[in-house]
Amino acid sequence: MKNGFRIGTRGSPLALWQAESVKTAVLRFFPELSPEIVTIKTGGDVPDRAKGEALETKRIFTREIEEALLAGEVDAAVHSAKDLAACLPEGLEIAAVTEREDPRDCLVSAGGQPLAALPRGAVIGTGSFRRKMQLLRRNAELRIEEMHGNVQTRLRKMREGRCAAVVLALAGIRRLGLEAQVSEIFGEDVFYPAPGQGIVAVQARAGDARTREILGKIEHAETRVRYECERAFLIRLEGGCQVPCGITTNLCGQRLSAAGGVFALDEIRWAEDKTEGDAAQAAAIGEALAEKILAAGGKSILEKIRKANR
Repeated sequence: MKNGFRIGTRGSPLALWQAESVKTAVLRFFPELSPEIVTIKTGGDVPDRAKGEALETKRIFTREIEEALLAGEVDAAVHSAKDLAACLPEGLEIAAVTEREDPRDCLVSAGGQPLAALPRGAVIGTGSFRRKMQLLRRNAELRIEEMHGNVQTRLRKMREGRCAAVVLALAGIRRLGLEAQVSEIFGEDVFYPAPGQGIVAVQARAGDARTREILGKIEHAETRVRYECERAFLIRLEGGCQVPCGITTNLCGQRLSAAGGVFALDEIRWAEDKTEGDAAQAAAIGEALAEKILAAGGKSILEKIRKANR
């Protein structure tokens, strides 16, 4: 086996942490390799583009890296799984997922208060429609400030007075060693995480046997089961259009349970449901959950979103 192994990633501190974790895991099994981390600038790293394309496509954070992978400029691409679009570009596959970090969302407030203790009409910063609508679901008097950028950028904007608090993925906060700043962790039963949140996914070119052999060693089986369920849920709901949806999964022995919801964009309205089944049918469970949510009112929510985006 040749020694070179190029790992493509965004250049944010969190993305680099993820790439380094993959590099370390690969070296554990293949100490003879010389992995190299290649940073690639994406549209998500350009604030104006990230804001404009946030609802149009998830590939804002992955496109350039995926293009480099397809062109053979890197051997593998590391992403936050929640940033991957429902449909991968032709010729690419998710060759490995590593062990999941806590998938929950959390609140970081300037004064350290939990959400319920913030003043009436408090401003919360987030660039996620899923988070926005779940915040308003809990307190319709909150004001939501659209906020993009990496974790450090959002925290800086909060400290500068742009908002009273921000909502972030607990996984990223932990990976950056910032957990002491967390004011509240939202339970998954009341604040659904994004599909794949807390998971590091590694893409490879389809048919690249060498890379698949390498990445196969760092695969985490339990995380894969939960991710297959969550990804199937996402694919069934999106249909080519990004929508505010969330899901929580739990694997207990051979039983996999899932609960989730889909949220309207212009009103405090949602549809949610839950299901469970044999973990060997993870994707089918995710699809079944999506179908139940569509039947519970999600279909009309999605139709309105798609109509608005035409």
